[in-house]
Amino acid sequence: MFKKILIANRGEIACRVIKTARRMGIATVAVYSDADARAPFVQMADEAVHIGASPASESYLIADKIIAACKATGAEAVHPGYGFLSERTSFAEALAKENIAFIGPPVNAIAAMGDKIESKKLAKEAGVNVVPGFVGEIRDTDHAVEISNEIGYPVMMKASAGGGGKGMRLAYTEQDVREGFESVKREGLNSFGDDRVFIEKFILNPRHIEIQILGDQHGNILYLNERECSIQRRHQKVVEEAPSPFVTEKMRKAMGEQCVALAKAVGYYSAGTVELIVSGADPTGESFYFLEMNTRLQVEHPVTEAITGIDLVEQMIRVAAGEKLAMAQDDIRIDGWSIENRVYAEDPYRGFLPSTGRLTRYQPPVAGWTDDGEANGRRGVDGVRVDDGVYDGGEVSIFYDPMIAKLITWGKTRDEAADLQVAALDRFELEGLGHNIDFLSAIMQHPRFRSGELTTGFIAEEYPEGFHGAPTDEAVTRTLAAIAGFMASAEADRARRVDGQLGDRLDPPAKWHVTIDGHAHKVKLGRKHIKVDGEKVDVALEYTPGDRLVVAEIDDGELAVKVAKTRTGWRMTTRGHIHDVRVLPWHVAPLVDYMIEKIPPDLSKFLICPMPGLLVALHVGEGDAVEAGQPLATVEAMKMENILRAEKAGVVKTVNAAQGDSLAVDAVILELE
Repeated sequence: MFKKILIANRGEIACRVIKTARRMGIATVAVYSDADARAPFVQMADEAVHIGASPASESYLIADKIIAACKATGAEAVHPGYGFLSERTSFAEALAKENIAFIGPPVNAIAAMGDKIESKKLAKEAGVNVVPGFVGEIRDTDHAVEISNEIGYPVMMKASAGGGGKGMRLAYTEQDVREGFESVKREGLNSFGDDRVFIEKFILNPRHIEIQILGDQHGNILYLNERECSIQRRHQKVVEEAPSPFVTEKMRKAMGEQCVALAKAVGYYSAGTVELIVSGADPTGESFYFLEMNTRLQVEHPVTEAITGIDLVEQMIRVAAGEKLAMAQDDIRIDGWSIENRVYAEDPYRGFLPSTGRLTRYQPPVAGWTDDGEANGRRGVDGVRVDDGVYDGGEVSIFYDPMIAKLITWGKTRDEAADLQVAALDRFELEGLGHNIDFLSAIMQHPRFRSGELTTGFIAEEYPEGFHGAPTDEAVTRTLAAIAGFMASAEADRARRVDGQLGDRLDPPAKWHVTIDGHAHKVKLGRKHIKVDGEKVDVALEYTPGDRLVVAEIDDGELAVKVAKTRTGWRMTTRGHIHDVRVLPWHVAPLVDYMIEKIPPDLSKFLICPMPGLLVALHVGEGDAVEAGQPLATVEAMKMENILRAEKAGVVKTVNAAQGDSLAVDAVILELE
């Protein structure tokens, strides 16, 4: 077994590998860029080596620097995590030349399966169903249009070396191809150093199901069941679960055996994932097609660990050290249900725009996951596990992926796992930047999600007008009104105890006028009860002025509410919805009708940068006439390109930024007349 390994990655996956290596008695080495100098994974590792500037192209993507760090520290092996160099054949070859073990598959398997174009050719030769498409070299945009017309719309354009949702565009028309082809090439080149693109037919009503593969260097290959990853946004997975509510035992066996055969065809070992696209319209499950094989550990591996009890990182290390797998296919079981939500630095209330900045508060519902070596321990604390790589006061950088943490829950049933997600998300405190916690909670509560009728179009279909918060039922609203009244009395009670005030101490007000999302409620506090609109509300809670999280006991358990003080009340967040709550004493509330409302200014004539980023393209100039919906500029943030379009027709009056400029959030790019 290895005595020391280096983790050629960062963030939560670096922390994840370090924890298992530590349990196995293996020393660890972290490598870090300027942006990650204070990151938790750097502090957690036994040794740390600085390898360059913040951009990945100057640090984590430079193989020579990783190898130099191995030599300097005496690391015998490298775990690449996911992304960066994890599927780069040249990196694995360079390690082999230096007699450093690669904790991953053999080079030939990475070469065969890591390239989307070559892997499709190989899969087709092996008799595996593949999606109709063009897998040759595409010369230019006109050629891409010609190919797309032949295949038939809609089509998907993908960067050959892409992954993680980067370098992908869905095109429904020829115009979509013309607008998106060059962007796909640029994203592929910038993120992966490869601008080749392939085009394939887009399967309607598709489900994204993947099979976890695990093999050793002695010819043993197993499948560790499936994961459902259909809920995606911009082809980036948002929710993953294991098992899939769609897959039957017969389907599981057919998919698993086919994926194992494909892996054997390339002499695969270590952990890997075969991704399949399955027609949701075919209940037999026989209409599944090979998409690609990820020759690395997946982001969503914890859900497989939760239902099988198998530590995938440990198995990768043992396989790389030459050990045989200690289990056979018949030993693989499914115990319960697990769901993973990816907590991203993006604002769903602003069209899911990337968000960067400092985490002024980061308090997960449970402490970061600790590897105790026990199968049940991989399910976290009481079925709740958090895999993260950030800290309170840390910064989410523009240079890397926007994922902040992974929230994993395990339950005996799918509903139990989803209920645990809702409760844990309510307790997840995250401030300082935009995040998708409310959106994740809304998905977990959504009737369609609970039914298991999922497709990759779930988010686009269920939130066509964007996200504005999860629906709130009347019982929750009444409970929030009671909580707001209780907090207002507690605040007033503290205020009346301030020393040096005129007059006698009076009892705090017990009658409050509470307005939640525009709806008024009368709240009255008694000695042993709270009434909302004349009816008792069964709620028990404690609140000390300054608390950020209030946990109330209600009929069906608990309601955790994040609270933030405002000028006239609180901003209360729970069950996937932010509520602006105004709380006034009964005798003051009628005076609100006499207050003049401030009318917000019209900003529609400005093109405002919605996130910090790099202006990679400016599509218009001064004097140009534009139509509503026309692309005006392209801004790159967190390795993704975002096209900014005109809100209305007009003529460009002034241009305030140039291609290549770094833009701050709300920077004015141009103004229309």
